[in-house]
Amino acid sequence: MKYEEIIKKIKNLEIQGAERVAVAAVDAFAEKIKETKDPKELKKYYDELKKTRPTEPGLRNALRYCLENFESNPDVAEFVINHFKESKKKIAKYGAKKIHDGMIVFTHCHSSTVEKILIEAKKQGKNFTVYNTETRPKFQGRITAKVLAEHGIPVKHFVDSAGRTMLRKCDLFLFGCDAITSEGKLINKIGTEMLAECARDSRIPAYSCTNSWKFATKTLYGFDETIEQRDPKEIWDDPPEGVEIYNPAFEITAPDVFTGVISELGIYKPESLIMAIKDAYPWMFKSN
Repeated sequence: MKYEEIIKKIKNLEIQGAERVAVAAVDAFAEKIKETKDPKELKKYYDELKKTRPTEPGLRNALRYCLENFESNPDVAEFVINHFKESKKKIAKYGAKKIHDGMIVFTHCHSSTVEKILIEAKKQGKNFTVYNTETRPKFQGRITAKVLAEHGIPVKHFVDSAGRTMLRKCDLFLFGCDAITSEGKLINKIGTEMLAECARDSRIPAYSCTNSWKFATKTLYGFDETIEQRDPKEIWDDPPEGVEIYNPAFEITAPDVFTGVISELGIYKPESLIMAIKDAYPWMFKSN
């Protein structure tokens, strides 16, 4: 795909999921690296790409790494894409160990990382069922359901408002992540914290499954991560006068609500993960 086409598809959610968005943006940026080696020109494209989705530090970090290293490494885009690919394999291995025969695993929205964990567990010969939400208003849960069904994993799919009722029947809650803050908070699809609170109250382990490059570095300096507000028409195209539509894509989940984070660096409590990220990727902690 060409640069302009990738930008359009990220904005309209044809390309969705934090890691897929990051990889697509790096592909687009790689196209511009081939056209010019002028840092000022590339900074312009970097700024344009990172604005395509406001709540995506994975995208920002991936592009930042490319911008800061393209002169010393001509294959920097390939390196970054390979990082996400290899990290996902590690996360799948770690996460699959949490799944056992006979389990019911709950998931919300669509996370390619959670998918990989579930598919890896299936490859290991484990028999389990997945319960998943449809995830309004864009129905991303249907993507999860289709992919898992194609891999022979039984799925029970239901409306979002049945989430609490269905989660209480489950043994494990796995969900994705769009951003990790310096305080150990996670930002994920709207509805995640409500479900995580239900899991905690029902003593069901709840893990965010994510690449640690989704760390929102700006939160180190007191800035809040932006919560993307989507077009109200996604919910109601023509509401009556006096009805205001609220359509946030994401919400913040507090670190004391869920069990831990399954990342390529291992499985951590969210506050401990920040130190592990600093050790593994010190460049993220340098002000840019």
